[in-house]
Amino acid sequence: METNLPDYVASSKPVPKDARMPWFKSTAQTYAGIMLWFVFWQDIPSSGASSAAGVLANGLGVAILGVIIAAFICHFACYLAPGLMGMKTGRSLAVVGTSTYGVKGGFLMPGFFMGVLQFGWLAVNSYFSALLVAQFLGSDQGSTIHMVIAIIWAILAVVVGLKGIAYVAKVATYLPLIPLVILLVLIAKTIGGVGSFEPSQMGAVPEAPASSLSLILLIIAYTVGFFATAGAAGVDIASSNGTCKDVHMGGLVGVAGVTIFTGALSLLIVAGTYGSGLVEGGQSILNPTQLMETIMGTGTGKVFMLLLAVAAFPPACFSSFIAAESFKNTLPKVNPFVSCGIGAVCAIGLVLSGKAGDAVGVFVFIGASFGPICGAMTADYLLSGKQWPGPRSGFNPAGWISWAVGFVVGAWGTLGPMLGVDFTIPCPPVAAIIVGFVLYMILAKAGLTSRVLSMPEAEAEAAA
Repeated sequence: METNLPDYVASSKPVPKDARMPWFKSTAQTYAGIMLWFVFWQDIPSSGASSAAGVLANGLGVAILGVIIAAFICHFACYLAPGLMGMKTGRSLAVVGTSTYGVKGGFLMPGFFMGVLQFGWLAVNSYFSALLVAQFLGSDQGSTIHMVIAIIWAILAVVVGLKGIAYVAKVATYLPLIPLVILLVLIAKTIGGVGSFEPSQMGAVPEAPASSLSLILLIIAYTVGFFATAGAAGVDIASSNGTCKDVHMGGLVGVAGVTIFTGALSLLIVAGTYGSGLVEGGQSILNPTQLMETIMGTGTGKVFMLLLAVAAFPPACFSSFIAAESFKNTLPKVNPFVSCGIGAVCAIGLVLSGKAGDAVGVFVFIGASFGPICGAMTADYLLSGKQWPGPRSGFNPAGWISWAVGFVVGAWGTLGPMLGVDFTIPCPPVAAIIVGFVLYMILAKAGLTSRVLSMPEAEAEAAA
């Protein structure tokens, strides 16, 4: 093997062995904070379904089954291989990704692209967090107050993410407890009505129900789309773990476990609210946060809104921090305030246009973008004997081709109508993962991978 490494790879240092932590102090905690974010679980009952009862149209059991399947897909197909490579190398996603996309391609994918997509997360976070604050103040969605708060929210998150992430991280250790407590209080107030729930209470049309499979696929598409970037970031998150068991347990608890917990509670809260008769017949409100005033009363409901918004601020800062780190690696000569400032302007544009309010659409697009990355990295890991193969030269063809095709598949719901093609791909984010995985396998076995470059330090560590 020959050595021709760019500085960002050659100078990278693994997380020291004595700095590694068990899963319950690192991986599980980090992912639990992500999956407890209210913007994720509040849209589980709708998941983009057209029915008045959302994914509850065929009953609670079908919807919860969809959440369980989605949770394990997130763990096994999105997180596990990146997490194991992160643990075994102790290195960042920007470095580990060079085996799949090459040392030149790694600058763009997943490095730069990870940074760009963080502003999609920031836009959604700002939009919905500001909405809760605006509603606490008595203003409506889309109002001037809502938009002004969202703009200020995004700007503050970028500033704090760039300058004060260490302080935010300390606070973020405890703030995820807020949505946890709120979910438990809401379920305690509504659990008595779950047994009496019927989709018809939400204005559903029982004569023409959607198929159970279609509803399950909607839940999976929404959940996997939301989680895709966090799955690839498992390289960074699990690099602080010391053993394979830590990686597995961190994912099973923090990813799969907490996803099932928050998703199922969200569904139960909506079902229990209607089953208890707290909402007038025929109304269709699928969002648990919008039902809080009905469940708890106006005063307490508004306080809950404000608390959920406060708890969502650290994730906004972390998104900005991840973007800044990505841009520092890929655009080292550009001041991060400039690159992140441009990203913040784009995020604000998504907010003002209202596109950030379509969380399902945003997350499906993110899934289309990062789903093939997760699939290809998993294939790369398995083909290399469950090890990180090391950096590859230039642009690795197998990685880039598998990503391009996977992205088209994942984004087909948008691209198809634009091209005038009347063909639907079911569950696009998962289809994108599968295409990324299978195509990388085929192309790699056909010899369409660039040469592996020598990384002496990594080889010495492996030998030891």
